[in-house]
Amino acid sequence: MIKIGDTLPAVALAEYVEVAGEGCSIGPNAVKLPEALAGKTIALFAVPGAFTPTCSEKHVPGYVAKADELKAAGVHEIWCVSVNDAFVMGAWGRDQKVAGKVRMIADGDAAFAKATGLTLDLNGKGLGLRANRFSMLVKDGKVVTLNVEGPGKFEVSDADTMLAQVKAA
Repeated sequence: MIKIGDTLPAVALAEYVEVAGEGCSIGPNAVKLPEALAGKTIALFAVPGAFTPTCSEKHVPGYVAKADELKAAGVHEIWCVSVNDAFVMGAWGRDQKVAGKVRMIADGDAAFAKATGLTLDLNGKGLGLRANRFSMLVKDGKVVTLNVEGPGKFEVSDADTMLAQVKAA
């Protein structure tokens, strides 16, 4: 499993952007690590699935609510990563009203989850291999903090914990 001080793996994720903007075309766009992380401080959190109860009712809304405070404390971007396709992540982002606050990043084939060792096997529950629920503060591609949740828990990967860690870093 990835640990504090490690560099995030050089995998490609995807993001669905509905409105063309600064360097982003409409449609799924590759988010190539480490290029996307270079020179940035990222508050990254991962969830087992889009539109799932804890993820939709607590995890994403917490980061949306704390986005301004996180950015004021030095975070350049907030990323929500999930093993879903870019279209689902885009739709979930619209539903959660994340525009300008949280980037919804798809780990469609679980390459990131596997490479970090932060997978969650939900095969018996019809969800397949997913990302475990976690958060990490990443500076210039390196893990500064890592908060991995226990099975069925939502205690350490929330936005308040991340904000306290950003302020302490």
